[in-house]
Amino acid sequence: MKDPFPIAPIPALSKAVQPLADYLSLPTLPLHIHEVLIIAAFYHFILVVVSPVVSSRLFPAQYKSLSKSKKLNWDVHVVSLVQSTQINALALWVIFTDDERWDMDAQERVYGYTGGAALIQALAAGYFLWDLLITAANVNIFGLGMLAHAISALLVYSFGFRPFVNFYSTTFILWELSSPFLNVHWFCDKLGLTGSRIQLYNGIALIFTFFSCRLVWGTYNSYKVYNDVWPVLGTKPLYIPSTPEAAQNLGVGVPERYGSTMRFVDDSTVIPLWLGAIYLGANLTLNSLNFYWFVKMIQAVQKRFDPSKKGEAEEKTIQDGAATTTSIHVKSEITTRPRRGTILDGEEGDQPPPVI
Repeated sequence: MKDPFPIAPIPALSKAVQPLADYLSLPTLPLHIHEVLIIAAFYHFILVVVSPVVSSRLFPAQYKSLSKSKKLNWDVHVVSLVQSTQINALALWVIFTDDERWDMDAQERVYGYTGGAALIQALAAGYFLWDLLITAANVNIFGLGMLAHAISALLVYSFGFRPFVNFYSTTFILWELSSPFLNVHWFCDKLGLTGSRIQLYNGIALIFTFFSCRLVWGTYNSYKVYNDVWPVLGTKPLYIPSTPEAAQNLGVGVPERYGSTMRFVDDSTVIPLWLGAIYLGANLTLNSLNFYWFVKMIQAVQKRFDPSKKGEAEEKTIQDGAATTTSIHVKSEITTRPRRGTILDGEEGDQPPPVI
């Protein structure tokens, strides 16, 4: 599948990034750097223009009464809602329409490349680039932990430009199918809809998607990626298209698609132990944390609807200048950071670790 992004690579930009790509062994980065930067700029436009304008018109009392830092929190959640909805839809589309991806074997799942899967990986990298810049510029609000997460997430998604497990970029991004519901839940709390039917139905959808996509789908594919990556650590691919033997073998038991999917493989291609350890270790850690967060998330949802917990909810008046609004403040053990991939959110208290 060719890269479906409507804007072709920009030659001057690709040329400018080529030395960095060569130094870091990221041969597909020049093909996708424009997508990374365009999507990062798009999210920033939503943050500074779209969200303030739309939020002020739809929810003038609630939004205008917020302090500067809490407006940033709100705007970042708007970006998160847009981003998670967009990338989930695109990832599902690529999974169902990319025939090359469907036919990939174990070698291709580790070393292979398709334009569709690479687009999803580039869009994810663009989001985390934006996330890193926003977190670094507001580290006093988000904290050093969130800064470390933004750096780590950008690094992990950048591995796909080697390319490395390009196949799994669409697979693991579907962990985020629960993220739109996480953001809706957060907005329900901020708009005084805590305990409402809207939040109840959204909570059911949240728990269902989190369980299905992170615990079931995520665990299954964590097992698959381990089986694909671990056996090839430190070894070269079985097929290297740049060799004369490869050209001959294309007609002797080697799939024709290898000429396309394995085109970035050469004599220097190898998956070093450090890369496999980082990727598999991060995947195992995040997948394990998903089980912990699932339990805590259920507890947080229950507190919003359990009659015995109603005493924990109290009306809180928010004042900022002349504007005064009333919201519901729910004391919960679980809060989240103001961005994609979080559990149930509040703005105070301890925050659970972020997830990719």
